[in-house]
Amino acid sequence: MEFISWAIVLAMASLAALFLFPFRSHKLKLPPGPKPLPIIGNLNLIGPLPHQSLHKLSQKYGPIMQLKFGSFPVVVASSPDMAKLFLKTHDHIFASRPKTAAGKYTSYNYTDITWAPYGPYLRQGRKIYISELFCMKRLESYEYIRVEERHALFSRLYALVGKPVMVKEHLSRLTLSIISRIVLGKKYFSESESETSIVTLKEFQVMLDELFLLNGVLNIGDWIPWLDFLDLQGYVERMKAVMKKFDRFYEHVLDEHRAKREGVKDFVPKDMVDFLLQLADDPNNDVKLTNDNIKALTQV
Repeated sequence: MEFISWAIVLAMASLAALFLFPFRSHKLKLPPGPKPLPIIGNLNLIGPLPHQSLHKLSQKYGPIMQLKFGSFPVVVASSPDMAKLFLKTHDHIFASRPKTAAGKYTSYNYTDITWAPYGPYLRQGRKIYISELFCMKRLESYEYIRVEERHALFSRLYALVGKPVMVKEHLSRLTLSIISRIVLGKKYFSESESETSIVTLKEFQVMLDELFLLNGVLNIGDWIPWLDFLDLQGYVERMKAVMKKFDRFYEHVLDEHRAKREGVKDFVPKDMVDFLLQLADDPNNDVKLTNDNIKALTQV
């Protein structure tokens, strides 16, 4: 009874304090923007080409505006001066991307450079790319690969003289072949029915197309979290499915590279996967690279 009495006294004192000393909220001065609808916010104003929708809205509300995507407020910069504030002046504040399903399921839980949050891991990843993987000396050392693949492209096109040619397919194959040889050491996909490989060129291209598509979709669960478990558009299921295929591919590549290094004293890396595996064994790294980290960095 004594406890209840004290609780009543405290409650009455709190109410009296509210009346005698009213709480004054400092209302934030927010950027202008359209009034959001319940639940969906301003998602109804974003069309199939979001950049054009945002440009049209910026013409009405100005170079900096606030929208609401589902449950989340979003500030949009639409002028060079505003972009400079976000990307240069205050870049350390805005360096991390929002944690979406794509980052979680297609980049090994936000561990590639595209999705990694700002911090020691991201700084180390950038350092690896800039000073080691994509330095001028290393890129120049791969010139013979680019020359060989260009010659192969011209040979294929010459063999198709007089026939219809889908240029996009041939350029895609050229790019994929060059990147595969530079990053993985060889082409891990079979280019004809007579060849055997873990994946065919067509299958690999389909996997890549699916990966790129899913990284650019507007997933409802990202913006309305209480609907996330429903996976209304089926995107999360597709993300998990395509990453199972990629993970199987990466495991095969890493196993081959580890076998190649085994027992070799003073092994010299010949491709980017070799180099990443060497870095993973280096105890002096600021952040230890795991198997999934290597896959994520390779994927980028």
